[in-house]
Amino acid sequence: NPSTTIGFALPASGNVNLVVFDILGREVATLLNKEMESGFQSVVFDASTYAAGVYFYKLSFNGKVVTKKLTLLK
Repeated sequence: NPSTTIGFALPASGNVNLVVFDILGREVATLLNKEMESGFQSVVFDASTYAAGVYFYKLSFNGKVVTKKLTLLK
């Protein structure tokens, strides 16, 4: 299945930016850039048009940044 769900919890309402990068650091997709409510949130990343390999996603919220790795297998 070429899609995955990225889940995260927000301690307060605010602007969320979620971007996916390839292994070379090039931005390949912006999944979120909007105001969201506090609580558990999720977004589906449809990677059907991307090559198999390692990707990173960066979640930015209220000045904090979390970066995680994901591996796409086809």
